[in-house]
Amino acid sequence: MSFDLPRNIILPVDAVDVRLDPGPHPFERDNAQAIAENWRRETAANPALFDGTVVLLSALRYRDSSLVGRCHAVRYSTFMLWRGNRQVVGAEHAYAHAMLVAGDNALVAIRMASHTVNAGRVYFAAGSFEPTDFRDGLVDVDFNMIREVREETGLDLAGATRGRRYYALSTATGTVIFRRYRETASADEIAQRISAFVATEAEPEIEGPVIIRSADDLPDGLMPHMKPLIEWHFAGKD
Repeated sequence: MSFDLPRNIILPVDAVDVRLDPGPHPFERDNAQAIAENWRRETAANPALFDGTVVLLSALRYRDSSLVGRCHAVRYSTFMLWRGNRQVVGAEHAYAHAMLVAGDNALVAIRMASHTVNAGRVYFAAGSFEPTDFRDGLVDVDFNMIREVREETGLDLAGATRGRRYYALSTATGTVIFRRYRETASADEIAQRISAFVATEAEPEIEGPVIIRSADDLPDGLMPHMKPLIEWHFAGKD
């Protein structure tokens, strides 16, 4: 199957059938020495890094409004080596965004903390899929979204109104699966709640909230994949 999906286009997605293969990812299996050497460099530059477990795709395709793929649990050190050379054949990254929409239609994103890999970058609260995000081998995208938002911002989106479907944007750097989550509170109120949560954390993952009020209101540090998502939202797409 490998990777067969349109790039640089926002795609409607009715189902996500991405399954966790219990076998090793070929990239991790074949690059053990390079992974170890790169990890030594990465941790020397940033001792806060933790070699946990994430997943890396070995296949993904788009057919009949569905994403179908295969992924493998890998060490974060493996992901970091891949991250420095994203053109590796047979390995790609997918992640999910809960697009947080406030009652006034503004978007609420976050800026990552200085000790993280994406220090200072702005995107919707998110993280890579982990084995805990899979149910009977099948990824639970909404579980991942809600978990990551809660961990980073303290917000519980379980009661928020979800958009009727997912969407995906695949680029050379990875595939983001996103969905609107609508809250009734204003963007300022949501931002205050996030800031209050961050203030209680000993080592918060994020610096704080970032409110985006229009397609022209693009903050410094915005991750490249965010611009088309923001434009899509404010164009009233759905």
